[in-house]
Amino acid sequence: MMQPAHPMHSVNAEAPIGVFDSGVGGLSVLRHIHAQLPHEHLVYFADSGHAPYGDRAEAWLVERSLAVARFLFGQGIKALVVACNTATVAAIKAIRAEWPGMPIVGVEPGLKPAAAATSSGKVGVLATDSTLHGAKFLQLRDQIASASNTEFLLQPCIGLVDQIELGELGSKETVALLEGYVVPLLKDGADTLVLGCTHYPFVEQVIRGIVAEHATHPVALIDTGDAVARQLARLLEGAGLLRPAGTAQLRGYTTASASVLADAFRGLLGLAPVIEAVDV
Repeated sequence: MMQPAHPMHSVNAEAPIGVFDSGVGGLSVLRHIHAQLPHEHLVYFADSGHAPYGDRAEAWLVERSLAVARFLFGQGIKALVVACNTATVAAIKAIRAEWPGMPIVGVEPGLKPAAAATSSGKVGVLATDSTLHGAKFLQLRDQIASASNTEFLLQPCIGLVDQIELGELGSKETVALLEGYVVPLLKDGADTLVLGCTHYPFVEQVIRGIVAEHATHPVALIDTGDAVARQLARLLEGAGLLRPAGTAQLRGYTTASASVLADAFRGLLGLAPVIEAVDV
């Protein structure tokens, strides 16, 4: 029988949960995990030194995601959340193959809840170019479109992740970018918008402002961070790995500037973990 590349390491309920993203976007998922599982130790990895992921080739994304996962499993984590839509689409299959049996949760654009929410039958999907061209995403789109008679309008948001990484959440440049991406979807009849990148919830209020100004119909926004946290909780409970009580610890790693990630934690989540810059 073929042996896994990394044998199952011994884990217990006291071990931390690892969360990673290309940068600060995964903090939008971390906040849901922190809220739903307040007793869990968390380790966040921002691969900002190699960001953005959205315009990278699939082979590169797989290699990079495996490198980050190896680092986090080397920290003794009991579960991994791939809090990046682009990395999930490209690499989660490879990650699960290397660590079979470990609780591993990915994120994907919320097409199914969006199809349930739409009245017009038209859903706009805001995501990176890599996510929207990934085979996994396109298969999911086709399945849900066929089953629900929903039309998904795909909108790559070139440059938006860069603006969010810079902390330019409400700048004129960011607003202009979002208007260029959102307004055409509204004009095409979309009454539901999927935030298909974990960075995008941090500009949700800007998007809502654009919707309020330009939409002639009610528009729902879909963010799957809460669903990811619930799925993680189910997997941990099923494996007997939930940490029931105690003060939780939070720490962060980044392949770029520790102070920049610390500023993001403080500004976006109001948290101040110890941050370490690493070469991974």
